[in-house]
Amino acid sequence: MERERYLRQITLPGVGEEGQEKLLRSRVLVVGAGGLGAPVACYLAAAGVGTLGLVDDDVVKLSNLQRQILYRTEDLGRPKVEVARRQLLSLNPEVKVEVWRERFAEDNALSLVERFDVVVDATDNFFTRALLNRACVARSKPLVHGGVRNFAGEVMTVLPGSGPCLACLFPLESKAASAQTEGSSVLGPVPGVIGTLQAVEVLKYLLGLGELLVGRLLVYDALSATFHEVQVTRNPSCPVCSKF
Repeated sequence: MERERYLRQITLPGVGEEGQEKLLRSRVLVVGAGGLGAPVACYLAAAGVGTLGLVDDDVVKLSNLQRQILYRTEDLGRPKVEVARRQLLSLNPEVKVEVWRERFAEDNALSLVERFDVVVDATDNFFTRALLNRACVARSKPLVHGGVRNFAGEVMTVLPGSGPCLACLFPLESKAASAQTEGSSVLGPVPGVIGTLQAVEVLKYLLGLGELLVGRLLVYDALSATFHEVQVTRNPSCPVCSKF
């Protein structure tokens, strides 16, 4: 371990070299390598999370560059996960980056999720989000959710068995079934704010620090520069987590 690289983190109360070693042994899966996934992956790599997994089947497009900070103009047309791996290893050669240039789908969801300690929801559509929520609940894997739209965003952490899942929060299954997608318009820095908060939640979980956003949806409004919390309770009739 390059101690100097992580010095400002090691000296934090509750972290120390033991905490840093714990991060280096940790495995985090980021589903989606776009506006949310980019800042999440950057901060987790910089923090020294030992293994990062990235799942995305898309290529870099010009319209991505307004908010997806891992990519450059010369990367247009290249697979996002391959470019992301190169950038993350340049940022921190101590970490390992595993990539899957494929869609997160029914046939790979469980096998992907079960390889990792924590999963990050950096998706942009209800179908994938619903599938991700089901897979994490089924495998008892913590899921850090993030979502953005227009000038706002939200973050919540799901700890299966210890609080509500995403399907308790909103009718995720019905939206997924109707193939609804989230709005594509977004102010560029908003995914950066939300993705950074997701990275914080992941690090808190891995280090056993602070209070996680379990049962608490943190909502950010960029136009009013405010945050507020929405309390979320577990639905005893939830189509997903009530079965476990």
